[in-house]
Amino acid sequence: MLRKYRGLAVVLAAVCLLTACSNADPGTGKAAGGKHEVRFVQQPWEDLVVETQIARDMLDKMGYKTSTKEVSVPLAAQALATGQADAYLGNWWPAQKPAFEQHIQQGKIKIMGTMLTGTTYAPVVPAYVTDQLGVRSLADLAKNGDKFHKQILGIEPGTPGNQYILDAIKKNAYGLGDWTLVQSSTEAMLAEVTRRADKQEPVAFLGWSPHWMTVQWKLNFLDDPEKVWPGAGEIRSAARSGVATDDPNLGRFLSQIKLDMPTVSQWIFDYSKQHKPAEEIAHNWMVGHKDVVRQWLDGVTTTEGKPGAPAVLDGLS
Repeated sequence: MLRKYRGLAVVLAAVCLLTACSNADPGTGKAAGGKHEVRFVQQPWEDLVVETQIARDMLDKMGYKTSTKEVSVPLAAQALATGQADAYLGNWWPAQKPAFEQHIQQGKIKIMGTMLTGTTYAPVVPAYVTDQLGVRSLADLAKNGDKFHKQILGIEPGTPGNQYILDAIKKNAYGLGDWTLVQSSTEAMLAEVTRRADKQEPVAFLGWSPHWMTVQWKLNFLDDPEKVWPGAGEIRSAARSGVATDDPNLGRFLSQIKLDMPTVSQWIFDYSKQHKPAEEIAHNWMVGHKDVVRQWLDGVTTTEGKPGAPAVLDGLS
């Protein structure tokens, strides 16, 4: 029941973003909302949820009014391009090219900075599958089709990663033309992987790092000799095109968010495996990493023009 209502909330949020509930000017992509308002969009990805919470907490302490809507990747890109959202901290690149590239080239979305490098994003199999069947490449899947039920497990519908797999199936790349992509949610996919892994059953699914999945299971990211998969090398912060002009202070803040693999992996572990609320993880991280908070806020001010770092750090305990 909880998932049912959560799904309804996501749908309503998406409708809100793409209809008259937004007061953005669709001709310019410039937000017509209140001054110092920052509207984030996100997907239900553990690291992104925590990153957005930290950014919101900092901005709120500096006098901004922030909000978050959970939508699919294509809807996030469209919301930024039309000025119905202001910022997004989950631009996995180049995996999200189909959703974002045209808007970026047209100047409707601006990349504010690279937050994390060295990411990996591709279809995977657990190491025991490689040991059992010799599957090391996408080219090895078709000959073992029956053992996989001719299925690749995916995540939320509309995600570019899902679409790359669907395109490969449509083109019969690697002989996968009669395979099926099972689209559900990240949570549901990982639950099914857990069920099959516990029984040492073959399973192929959409995997990425950083994530706790690479810790819980030894995974092999499948080779792609035909280059049907773009991969992912970095995570970037993105904003509607007018952000840096409307609020250079906000633009500076978004451009200075920098992450590292151990930090992001810990957030994911705390959120998914320890079941800690994003608010608690964000608060504890800021308390324990005040030097990094100062780096993010270098030259950033409150809405009243005062130094931002003291406004955020004072009172943290």
